[in-house]
Amino acid sequence: MTKRKGRALKIVAGIVVSFACFVGAIVYLTRAQIVSFEIAKLMLVALLGLYVGLGVLIAAYRLMGKLQ
Repeated sequence: MTKRKGRALKIVAGIVVSFACFVGAIVYLTRAQIVSFEIAKLMLVALLGLYVGLGVLIAAYRLMGKLQ
């Protein structure tokens, strides 16, 4: 059981780190004035939507697998 918990923790940590890297890149682009503040907000909302949406899809897929 602890083997699965450790694996799940690594997966969650990887997701959090990748999200933080993307947010950092968006903030950098905004600070360097490559993109405007409004576009940066839109990019952050889209990024959050992607992570939440894919998370829901993965959770639904895992739950469907348990039903069969």
